[in-house]
Formats: sequence, structure tokens, C-alpha cells
Amino acid sequence: MADNQNDNTKKSDNQTNNNESINLDPNIQVEELPEEVSTPDIQVSPEELEVTDEPMIYVEDNKRKYIIILVIFIVLFSAVFFLLYKLFLSNRPKTSAKKVELTYWGLWDDKEIIQPLIDEYQKKNPNVKINYELKSVKDAYAQKIVARTERGVGPDIFRFHNSWIPELKEVLSYAPESVVSADEFSKQYYNSIVKDLVIDKKVYGLPLMIDGLLLIYNEDLLKTAGISSPPATWDAFIEAVEKTTVKDSSGNILTSGIALGTAGNIQHFSDILLLMLYQNGGSIANLQAQEAIDILSQYRRFAEPPNNVWSETMPDSVVAFAEGKVAMIFAPSWQILIIKQINKDINVKSAPVPQVPGADPLSIGSYWIEGVSRKSENQLEAWKFLKYLSEKDQLLKLYENQSKVRLFGTAYPLKELGATLSDNPYLSGVVKQADYFITTYGIARTFDDGLNDNIIKYLENAVNATAQGVSYRDAMQTAHQGVVEVLSRYNLISDQ
Repeated sequence: MADNQNDNTKKSDNQTNNNESINLDPNIQVEELPEEVSTPDIQVSPEELEVTDEPMIYVEDNKRKYIIILVIFIVLFSAVFFLLYKLFLSNRPKTSAKKVELTYWGLWDDKEIIQPLIDEYQKKNPNVKINYELKSVKDAYAQKIVARTERGVGPDIFRFHNSWIPELKEVLSYAPESVVSADEFSKQYYNSIVKDLVIDKKVYGLPLMIDGLLLIYNEDLLKTAGISSPPATWDAFIEAVEKTTVKDSSGNILTSGIALGTAGNIQHFSDILLLMLYQNGGSIANLQAQEAIDILSQYRRFAEPPNNVWSETMPDSVVAFAEGKVAMIFAPSWQILIIKQINKDINVKSAPVPQVPGADPLSIGSYWIEGVSRKSENQLEAWKFLKYLSEKDQLLKLYENQSKVRLFGTAYPLKELGATLSDNPYLSGVVKQADYFITTYGIARTFDDGLNDNIIKYLENAVNATAQGVSYRDAMQTAHQGVVEVLSRYNLISDQ
């Protein structure tokens, strides 16, 4: 108790001294007391001790209150700042210090179609600039991709055909797992696309569309012949061809049921021949097999008198269809746009190609894909842009933009959007076949001047040779030798 009293006494003395020093007149000289000067003992009663303790307790309590208030303020400020960050700051586009410029080579879609999507992406990613260039596939496009990429001056992003992967394998990059994983891709896209683009669990492209060989038919001509729906099997197809073919008394064809049997005046003749070949169990790598010989024979019979339904004298197959001179053709959906440009009043629809009863369904895929160059210095940003472009919302906008400048857009590659086209008269045939399209080589009108075009030439020679009297076996044997040489050039023999 005595110690406490002495302490409190000292505190009281200090307070007194402090108060006195504050009130001193600065002009008054104050002599310092010698260190040895003693002060008289001050006796403090318990009552005085209690009185002097009260102000100290009050001051300490105030300090605690201020500290608590300060802590509460800091906590509340931090919480409010965090909420504001989540609501506003975290939604701002994430930009890197590095400015990125991407060159994008496109096909078919004019800049007015794709640019709004690019603008929206650039708005969200202000550090990225994308320069879209519309190219012509006929202008040595495939060769330019390879040649310029090898020189390091090619595009960052380019469109390519699903059959071109062997030709572009040295220039194609695969998507980073963080952008597009193989598992994610496989769940979202049709099986045919997955088989084409997922290689060794890596994704080598992102399609904005899908297409392939369809049965395109003139509904009015079928109804006139008493046919209520397009044929789904080859037997029904042969019957429909016979009913819709009209000849004059001299045997000249006035209206053909189908454009088949020749090469020179049938667009996509190679795709059709390959369709029949694969449906019959054959392969492009083995044209000397009996299955291939039989298919060539069956194909040619549609143009062999006297029971022919097509001939070399008929117009180009697409033109003939548009003019109402043929009831059915096999072609991809985009040919319908050409047909409607020629004859806007024609009642044209699409359907899946005929199938062999009891066999797994099959058709020939022919579509275009967006890829990223292996030599691009900005591969990550290029893949991020393609990921954005291939998402559902952007695909819907792309279709809408395409439909503003032409009759219809391209079919969606995402499975979840397929139902939106199930009743579309032009694209329903695409989505119904999308899961069972196959990719092969010898696809018409890709203008690659390489794998496809070289194989097409050998198939064309085989068809024309039989028209000159060469046997089907000999014609296919010659074609086989040429095609194997082409496939070997791209290391594809084992793949087919």
C-alpha cells in the first residue's frame, strides 16, 4: 500500500510540475534547482489518494474507447472497400502492360459481319488490337498460310478447312489448357468436330460453324411426283429418282431426279463418291479393293444409257437445280445460297443424305475452323480471343450478322444450339448429321492445290476413264496408285 501511495504521490507531483511549467511567463528567468536539493516529505491521506486516482482512471478509459472506435472504423472501412472492389473494380477489364496486335485471316465473312464482335472484345480488352483481313480461298490461300508462317510473317489467326490438318500440322498450335481443355471441348462440340480437332488431348482449333454433304431437294418437284418427304435410305432414294426423272420421246432428259454419274458437270462429285465408298465399307486409301470398284460402277450407272438420269450434256449441277432441271443434288448447305441467288422463288430444302439400312449413319464433313499460328508471338491472347468468339452468345450474334447480308447464317458447331436449327429448312439437315460427319481427303472446292485437289484429280480421271470404255477395276487400280502416293506424302496411309 505504501508503494502505491508513493507512486501516486510521484504521479501527482509530476502533474503539478507539468502544470506549473505550462503557466510560466517566458520572460521570467527560472533558476534550476540543484540536484542535491531535497524536498519535504508529503503525507497523503487515503482520502486524498482516492481523489487523485479518479482522473487517471477516466483518462485510461477514454484511451481504450478511442482505440476500440478506431479498430471498428478500420474494420468497417475495409469491409466497405472490399464490397466496392467486388462490385466495381473487379469487373473492370483486366489488362496487361503489354499491347498486343493480332492479324486475323478470314474467309467468306465480310468485315461488317465479324467486326462488331471484334469491337466488343477490344472494348473489354483494351490492350488487344485485332486486324481482320478477308482473304480469297482461291488465291493460293493454303499455300500462303504455310509459306508466310515459315518466314515468320504469317497471320496470328487464320481460318482453315477440316481436311487441311495434315497440310498445316507444322504451323498449327494447340490451345493452352487454361483457355480450352480437351475435356471441356469434348462436352460442348459435336462428335465429328471432336474427332477432327482433339489430337493427343490437345485442341487444335475452334470452329464457328459446321457443314457437310446434304441431300438438297426441290420440294415442289418431289410433291409433283407424289413424294411427301425426302428419301432416308438408298432404296427410297432410287425410287424417288425414278419418279422425278422426266424424258422426252427421244430419251432426252427434261428433268433429272439426281445429278450423279459424271465428274465434269457435278459440283462435289468427289464428296459424293467418297460418301458412297465409306457407306459401303471402303476407304480412300484402298481404291483397288472390291468395295471401291463396286461403288464406281454404281456411281457411273446414273449416267450410263439407256437408263441414265443424268448426262454430260446437262448444265452444271447447281445451276441445273436452280433452274428446276433436277430434283435433288448432294452438296453442303452454303450451295443453297447460290441456288437462291439464281432463283429466289425455288422451294428448296435440305435433309440428311440417304443411309444404308442397318449400318451406322455416315456423311462427309466439310467445314471451316479458326486456328492459331505456331509462330505467333501472341498465342495466348489469340486463343483467348478465339475462345470468346466461339462462345454461345457470340455465335448467336455472328449468325444474326450473317443473316443480315444473306439468306441465312452458318450452322452452329455447339451441341446446345442445335435445337434452334432443327426446323430450319436450309440447315436442319446439317444439325441432324452433325454427330456423324466424317473427315476424309478429296473434298471438293477447298482449293488447297494439295491433298484434296490432287486426290480429286485421280478420282475424276477414274470416272472419265470408264466413260471411255476402261473397266471399273482398271480405272480404280490407276486411281489407287495415284492416291496412295498423295497420302504417303502427308503420312496418311495408316489414318485411312
